[in-house]
Amino acid sequence: MANLNGFNAAQVEPSQEFEPIPAGKYLAVITESEMKPTKNGGGQYLQLTFQMLDGPYKGRYVWARLNLHNANATTVQIARQELSSICRAVGVMTPGDSVELHNIPLVITVKLKKRQDTGDMTNEVRGYAKRAAAAGSAQPAQATSATPPWRR
Repeated sequence: MANLNGFNAAQVEPSQEFEPIPAGKYLAVITESEMKPTKNGGGQYLQLTFQMLDGPYKGRYVWARLNLHNANATTVQIARQELSSICRAVGVMTPGDSVELHNIPLVITVKLKKRQDTGDMTNEVRGYAKRAAAAGSAQPAQATSATPPWRR
């Protein structure tokens, strides 16, 4: 038995079943990061939590795992390349701690992938890019600068 301290379900919205978000590009931020041991205990991965910032999926989360410590050198190289893409997208080239990557908007590319264990579809983050200027707010370079394009 567990004491629920007078919990009243009428005062809390029930949870919803979340389907994976459609494949596409989304504006997001990293809200959490944590090193975790791999399933076999032979390495560690950096788990990153991304939160969508706008659109119909605003507030939703997706996760990426970067196998930064692994016996397989190719796996580590792929994870390091992915981390490099993230660093470039948020403009933090030499982070001392993963928290330095938090709360900086970037564009992530989300794909759908079938889980091997259940056959269900799940999201997978497959790309990272710098946040583009908001549509309509950017002016052509010629209109905002007297410097010729070849000198910028």
